[in-house]
Amino acid sequence: MLRVGVDTGGTFTDFVLLDSPGVRLHKVRSTPDDPSRAILEGLRDLLGGRTPGGVVHGSTVATNAVLERRGATVALVATAGFEDVLTIGRQARRELYNFDVTAAAPLVDRQRVWGLRERLAPTGEVLEPLDLGSLEGLAARAAASGAEAVAVCLLHSYANPAHERAVADALAARGLLVVASCDVLPEYREFERWSTTVASAYVTPLMTRYLEALERRLGIASLEIMQSNGGTVTARAARRNAVQTILSGPAGGALGAWHVAAEAGIGRAIGFDMGGTSTDVTLLDGGPGTTSETVVGDVPVRLPMIDIHTVGAGGGSLAAVDAGGALRVGPQSAGADPGPACYGRGDRFTVTDANLLLGRLDAATFLGGRMALDPARARAAARPLADALGSSIEEVAAAVVRVANASMERAIRVVSVERGHDPRGFALVAFGGAGGMHAADLAAALDVDTVLVPRLAGVLSALGMLMADVTRDGVQTVLTGTGPGGHAAAAETAARLETRLRAELAADGAPPEAIVAERAADVRYRGQSFELTVPLTPGLADAFDRAHAQRYGYADPAREKELVNVRVRARVPARRPAWPRAAAVEHRPEPRHTSPAFFDGRVRDTAHFVMEHLRPGARGDGAAVIAGEASTTVVPPGWGWRVDEWGNLVLTRAGRRTRHASRRGGR
Repeated sequence: MLRVGVDTGGTFTDFVLLDSPGVRLHKVRSTPDDPSRAILEGLRDLLGGRTPGGVVHGSTVATNAVLERRGATVALVATAGFEDVLTIGRQARRELYNFDVTAAAPLVDRQRVWGLRERLAPTGEVLEPLDLGSLEGLAARAAASGAEAVAVCLLHSYANPAHERAVADALAARGLLVVASCDVLPEYREFERWSTTVASAYVTPLMTRYLEALERRLGIASLEIMQSNGGTVTARAARRNAVQTILSGPAGGALGAWHVAAEAGIGRAIGFDMGGTSTDVTLLDGGPGTTSETVVGDVPVRLPMIDIHTVGAGGGSLAAVDAGGALRVGPQSAGADPGPACYGRGDRFTVTDANLLLGRLDAATFLGGRMALDPARARAAARPLADALGSSIEEVAAAVVRVANASMERAIRVVSVERGHDPRGFALVAFGGAGGMHAADLAAALDVDTVLVPRLAGVLSALGMLMADVTRDGVQTVLTGTGPGGHAAAAETAARLETRLRAELAADGAPPEAIVAERAADVRYRGQSFELTVPLTPGLADAFDRAHAQRYGYADPAREKELVNVRVRARVPARRPAWPRAAAVEHRPEPRHTSPAFFDGRVRDTAHFVMEHLRPGARGDGAAVIAGEASTTVVPPGWGWRVDEWGNLVLTRAGRRTRHASRRGGR
């Protein structure tokens, strides 16, 4: 069966086709005004008229709707007296010493927020009954407001959803799209539950229209959507709760990086995905790290997801001189249109233009020779910056790369050093179209000895989507102790969640015998405000102490613990492709050509190779540029490179011993 992974990025849309002969890849320029146009164009190019049996798609529709504030018109029904939860928020200051911070506006206009007389206790006990007679008037007001979707967020509905269900039914009877918090996030913490539910209502109408149109135009039976949690879901399920797709594309990349690293024998790695508009980094220690909360465009979203940190530094990031005379790179991007100046339509200088002028991109072999680059246009775009800074064009290009690298280095430190992990014990897995160009410099700055650039680095996110399990996640607040009674109550809640999730997967066509369920719990020391997630087993308390010591540097086994939430993941394991492995016969190939390139302010003779021409066992030394069909890798002086048995590039610093852990657990 033909299966295609499709990752819509800010500059390119990537495709990976799995069929019996092997793997094929393809890239086309993204079409931000209608992402489906690029998808259909790429599938026509790749399939030549054949019909795929299934498509797994990583979509940026939900992400961009929040970032650009162009989602649906939303209304909110809340418990009377709690209409301003979203406006008040957590009162946390993102910039402690900035007295001119402007708070981000909620996704719902205050004029469309309505209070409803009712009240539940934290235990779910009814303190004030819901006035059923008021629901008809509420529904009429919502229908007349112009709202495309209504979020329903009532106090303590995680403990008793009855009131929310009654309100949702009354609104749905008027033909309104309703998103209830008891379906999206049945957890305590009202602000996060409010915010996530409103975000879901905000993006669901757009995602519904997009997926319905895409399914109709594709004309296939199986369209799966990548979720932020690293699993896939049917398009039908994605339409019901679109907020689950808010980090869809980066999750595919993290999953692909983990599988490639594990196959190569690397058990501890840092995924570094540099695309056209942004860079995503994630820690891969025994698997992709996970979290239950993130912030997208100043909007807190609390859902199970792969722990990915994103910065606005990519190949298309724009360089500019600020009012103080300092060079800035990003977060604004040239995007797919017009793109970097060297792509032929833009006129502003980007990171990609800088790499081209430094000799680190080969204009003749970019994208396997399918796309010509224009050095003269890149040089013209650099001239205003050079004049403003009083520097040469080459010095400006080198400075742009250094500034972009500094931003990406900080991002890697966020997911490693700031969370108790020493990056020196990890390998850096670099992918995305531009990841291999910057990876060695970043590794050197972090004192990392090994860089792995996957064979399909330029389309790894699309490949990762084809490796993803079909998943459903469930959560329920329990707020109990970790003793025998609390553990029994948590196990009972987990069993109920598991039954529901298994039924949902079976309804989507999953064979019941293929479904695997995993249970976890959010635990904290009593009195703490936040939790850590550990497996829900009899050894839960000890596991929490170890996790706390890892994250915060200390643990207190004697202190009373509290079990806050129960989490269950039900999944159908994917059938992952077996990559061909060839014997590595050591040899030093001749370069395609040699040309000058700038490294550390000096011009170096740099060998250029074509990745697809290199066989396992090929090796060489920097300076080198290795251009692939979908990505380019730069090997600076002082680094060596080789091609491993799977066709991946492995970069190592000269004279350094590899310190990352193997998958067998060594250090």
